[in-house]
Amino acid sequence: MMLHIPDVLTREQVADMRRALDAAEWSDGLATSGAQAARIKRNLQVTWQSETGRRLGAVVADALQRHPLFLSAALPKRVLPPLFNRYEGGGHYGSHVDSAIHIDPASGERVRTDVSTTVFLSDPDEYDGGELIVEDAYGTHEVKLPAGDAIVYPATSLHRIEPVTRGMRIGSFLWTQSMVREDARRGMLFDLDMTILKLRQKMGDDEDVVALTAHYHNLLREWAVL
Repeated sequence: MMLHIPDVLTREQVADMRRALDAAEWSDGLATSGAQAARIKRNLQVTWQSETGRRLGAVVADALQRHPLFLSAALPKRVLPPLFNRYEGGGHYGSHVDSAIHIDPASGERVRTDVSTTVFLSDPDEYDGGELIVEDAYGTHEVKLPAGDAIVYPATSLHRIEPVTRGMRIGSFLWTQSMVREDARRGMLFDLDMTILKLRQKMGDDEDVVALTAHYHNLLREWAVL
C-alpha cells in the first residue's frame, strides 16, 4: 500500500529545517550503504549521529507519530531515527530494495524494516528530475510531492530516485517496523479504519459502526505482534 500524507510538517517547520540543513555538514551517502547500493547511489546525507540530524530527526519523528494517517497506515511498533538526504548535479539512487534489517543507532537493537517513509523538504518546482519511482504489483508509481508532505510505502517495494538535473532535492527518510508485518493486512486494516471514520461522521456511534469498530480491533488483535 502506498499512501500520500499531506502536511506532515508545516511550512514554518520546513523553512526552519532548510536553514539548518544549509548550515549542516553533509557526507557522502555511500558511507551508510552496503556493497550493492554503493554501485548505484550518488547523494549526500546528514546522519542521525550529528547534532543537526538528531534535532531535526526528532521533529520529523514526532510529527509523523502524531499524524493519524501515519499511525493508521504504518501501525508502528518501532520507528528508526529519520535521516536526511540531498540530490543535485545528477545525483540519483538506482533501483533497489531497502535492507530488511537495520540497527537502531540509538539503542543498538535490530529493527525489521516493513514500511519506508519519505518526507519531502523541497517543493517540486525547485528541481528537475528526482522523482521517487516505486514498483509494485499494481505497476510503476512516480512520486514528487510538495515540501512537508510524506509518502509511505512498503519497504519490500523495488524503488529508485531519478537523477536530479536542476536544483536540489532535499528530504528526510526513515523506516518503521510495524505491529502487522504483512503489507496486505496493513492495507486491509487501513481501509477498514478509514471506512469506520467516514461512517462515524455520517451516522455517529450507532450499533453497526460499533460492530465494525469491534471487527477492526479483533483483526488487529489477531494480526499484531508486540
